[in-house]
Formats: sequence, structure tokens, C-alpha cells
Amino acid sequence: MTSRADKLGRMVSLVKLQLRLSEWQLAQLRQQERSLQDEQEWLVGTLNEGNPPAGSSSESIARRLNRTSVGARAVQAQASQQLAQVRSESRRVKQLEQVAKAALADKLRDAEKRSLEEMTGISPAVREWTLRPANRKKT
Repeated sequence: MTSRADKLGRMVSLVKLQLRLSEWQLAQLRQQERSLQDEQEWLVGTLNEGNPPAGSSSESIARRLNRTSVGARAVQAQASQQLAQVRSESRRVKQLEQVAKAALADKLRDAEKRSLEEMTGISPAVREWTLRPANRKKT
């Protein structure tokens, strides 16, 4: 039988993996954003110089710059959403870790209590009987 602490530990591991995946996706979006910004800078520079590369016109470069700008805004919006997801998952990991720590502490306390009971020779049934208020003598 698996304990609550063990289950929570596995949940923490899974949520941490989800967080790592979200962080990786955010890094990919940021890299894509940087690439689009670099391309925009190059296109703007090309337009400002007034001499487009061979086979390109100012109009085609302007259209390409427009498409790149639209793509950069879309990637920026995705990155913003992904960042919010990373922050949310990070908070969830911290909360689950606290719950898992508490459950593990409970598990260790119970194991220690059982060990002490075994060492002193008190069985759980005797302990339960002696702790019931109805069985105590009134003085």
C-alpha cells in the first residue's frame, strides 16, 4: 500500500516535469522572438539604406517587414501567456512540495510512534483503550 506521502512525492515530480517543459517552451518562444526582431532590424536597415539586395524591391522588403512584425507580435503574445503559465506552475510546485513535506513528516512521526510502542511493548489496541475518555477513572 502506498502512502499519501509517496503519492504526493510522485505528484511533485510530475508537476516539476511539467514546469520544466513549460520553461523550455518559453525559452523556445523567446528565441523565436529574438530571431524575428533580428530580421526586423535587418529589414529596416535595408530599407533605410535605399539599396535593396539583388532581386528585391523596397515594396517586397516592406511587405516582408510587415509580415515579420505581425509574427513578432504573435510570438510575443504567446511568450507572455507561456510566462504566466510558468509562474502558475511554479506556484503549484511550491504548494505541492509543502503539502508533500507535511505528509512525509506525518509518515515519519507515525513510524517513530510505532517504533516507540514496539520498544516499550505497548500495543496499539492497549494505547487506544487507555486513551478513551469513557474508560478513564474520574477522581
